[in-house]
Amino acid sequence: MQFDLQKSLEILERTPSVLTALLTGVSNDWTQNNEGSETWSPFDVLGHLIVGEKTDWIPRTEIILSGSKEPFPPFDMKAQFEASKGKTMDGLLEEFSILRNENIAKLKSFELDEQKLNQVGTHPALGEVTLRQMLATWTAHDLGHIAQISRVMAKQYKSEVGPWIQYLGILK
Repeated sequence: MQFDLQKSLEILERTPSVLTALLTGVSNDWTQNNEGSETWSPFDVLGHLIVGEKTDWIPRTEIILSGSKEPFPPFDMKAQFEASKGKTMDGLLEEFSILRNENIAKLKSFELDEQKLNQVGTHPALGEVTLRQMLATWTAHDLGHIAQISRVMAKQYKSEVGPWIQYLGILK
């Protein structure tokens, strides 16, 4: 499928409600456990998404639209651990929802057309990227983390499913 802003918005606008439906009110056994050393729990993933809302997608969009050739600031892949300290899952879900709604409104205010979508920014590791590519990445990034959260949660029962494990690709 070719990038289409409206189709991306279909996903980006729904991510907070998907995560809220999946994670609200479930026990910490589902949200605080991970897949092992150096992996993230659903709580950590949500913190990561919040950091992205604050420092990544819209700030980088603004840099691209400004015409700056300066590289984007690097993304801190561990910032969520500090940003989430002392917070609850429900608090993170609410914060993510608010930030995402604000960012979607801001994205729509840019009135993006083909010319703007083709503007280029400089990623610190990847080099030149278009706004179109970055917005497609934002969409795929959301879907990847929804899948990650589901996988991490499913793996909490990996040793409990018995012989059905052969049918559960998510647990392999």
